[in-house]
Amino acid sequence: MELSYPLLIGLIGIALLFDFLNGLHDAANSIATVVATRVLKPHHAVLWAAFFNFIAFAVFGLHVAQTVGKGIVDAQVIDAAVIFGALIGAIFWNVLTWVLGIPSSSSHALIGGLLGAGLAKAGFDGIVWSGVLKTVAGIFVAPLTGMVFALLLVLFVAWTSLKLTPIAVDRRFRKLQLISAAAYSLGHGGNDAQKTMGIIAVLLYSQGLLGGEFHVPFWVVISCQAAIALGTLSGGWKIVHTMGSKITKLTPQQGFCAETGGAITLFIANVGGIPISSTHTITGAIVGVGAARRMSAVRWNVASSIVTAWFITLPAAGIVGALCYGATRLIAG
Repeated sequence: MELSYPLLIGLIGIALLFDFLNGLHDAANSIATVVATRVLKPHHAVLWAAFFNFIAFAVFGLHVAQTVGKGIVDAQVIDAAVIFGALIGAIFWNVLTWVLGIPSSSSHALIGGLLGAGLAKAGFDGIVWSGVLKTVAGIFVAPLTGMVFALLLVLFVAWTSLKLTPIAVDRRFRKLQLISAAAYSLGHGGNDAQKTMGIIAVLLYSQGLLGGEFHVPFWVVISCQAAIALGTLSGGWKIVHTMGSKITKLTPQQGFCAETGGAITLFIANVGGIPISSTHTITGAIVGVGAARRMSAVRWNVASSIVTAWFITLPAAGIVGALCYGATRLIAG
């Protein structure tokens, strides 16, 4: 289905709106720990995170964008109705969980919406199952990896701080947390913004505007990085509160370990082209540093409700995506 330019620009606008909401929803992932430990004031923290969100394109390749653009739904199946359904499904779930203060995955909401719309159009044959399995595996692997790295860092930091006074440790890690928060924001921008890049690029490809080979134009890269950075700058304060204080109480030392463990996980995923959830990653890392202190330090009822939302995200966004695809086709005749 060939689109008029106004419709094409409208769809790209909706994609960038999702990217903005992604940054708004996921600001907590980048700043919750640095705000909870009072290393930075909230508005300074979002400025710090937004800057590193934006420059991520200069650090990482576009491997995640390639996976989302070609590795979830067959590019031959993609059309305007599929993209619209995917975006509305993702935006619906993002707004709902943001209002409720639930730290769910914007990434999986987008992929769930894309799957739902793709299945509604072409059935199981239109899905690239290897890419889907890689994404689903990330639901389990990302938080566990973040948790393991955070636990190892807690042990390393405790060993290297044995001869320091508590005040000296606090002073050291207040400074180091600025670096860890920057690293996490860099990884977040390098993974999450690329998912929207992949969506816009495959839309352009379906309209024959990229020539014969799929690629991500530079203007798409810049637009998506700017949109997610502006969203982060707007902050998602309900989710910041949940992530920063409801799961476990954090010190600067623990905040550094959680952010660094999460950043390492995101860097690995970015290089490997794996669209993982920054929400899942930092949640696992925060749980890890809390459990390292003692198991009762983690509010497991809060953590379990977050995990439940993780499993609901893909099918919930997928159902909305499928319904929006069907409605769009009916209206279009």
